[in-house]
Amino acid sequence: MKKEIEEFLNYLRLEKNASPHTVSAYGRDLQQLAFYLKENGYNWRTADTLALRGFLAELHQRHLKKSSMVRKLAAMRSFFAYGLKKNWRQDNPASLLATPRQEQSIPGFLTEEETARLLDWPINSGDPLEVRDKAILELLYAAGLRVSELTSLNLEDIHLKERLIRVRGKGKKERIVPFGRQAEKWLREYLGLRPLLALNKVSELAVFLNYRGERLNARSVQRLVQKRLNQIAMTRKISPHSLRHSFASHLLSRGADLRAIQELLGHRSLATTQKYTHLDLAHLLEVYRQSHPRS
Repeated sequence: MKKEIEEFLNYLRLEKNASPHTVSAYGRDLQQLAFYLKENGYNWRTADTLALRGFLAELHQRHLKKSSMVRKLAAMRSFFAYGLKKNWRQDNPASLLATPRQEQSIPGFLTEEETARLLDWPINSGDPLEVRDKAILELLYAAGLRVSELTSLNLEDIHLKERLIRVRGKGKKERIVPFGRQAEKWLREYLGLRPLLALNKVSELAVFLNYRGERLNARSVQRLVQKRLNQIAMTRKISPHSLRHSFASHLLSRGADLRAIQELLGHRSLATTQKYTHLDLAHLLEVYRQSHPRS
């Protein structure tokens, strides 16, 4: 049963461009399901809706969070859909399972004043790691990036003169996103110091490197955001993704068009919106420059 899981996870990585976090979480979920099925006399080909419902019922008895239940169900649906595609399933037994209703929560975001506190601090401009962290925070907020999008940036994706970056989002969908003068300033300073981190690894194309000269990962970005929050004694629970929510909230509050914000964020929901409106790059740049607090 491990073989099918590994093939599916590779499919998520290579064809669906799923984030490392999603791949890791789905892997754990499916391994847990595989153990349950094996204990109850099933395998991937014989598992039916009743068996999957039993698995979810067992998780419910353990008082698993609804959000985790929803993710596990999504993993099962996607996995068995993959089985259909590969012809080792004739149906998708997870498709008949009802999705648990989740409590709606408001995404965490910062006020403009809090964002300024988070981003503005004195650093040692000769320290490549400090300058890198500063550039990361500025770019996360300036461009509304997902952490996975930021860590996957390559040098060829950065266009400093035009203040544009090419972003590879979910489903390998690419978009062009502008960024402001503050992000440009710190990106230039960081890229000037980047060779000190690269350690002669000329083959490493990643923009943001760790101290070993390798591509920075999402967990490291989480740590640097938390470190900065501790420095300014901010007690609210804020994640790197909160900067993305703040980006959208601040643009909206300053009068930016909602459809333009969706385009900048690369939301899939724009597929419907684009049937009725077409936003070109010039319009997006103008909206950004007029609305972003640090443009």
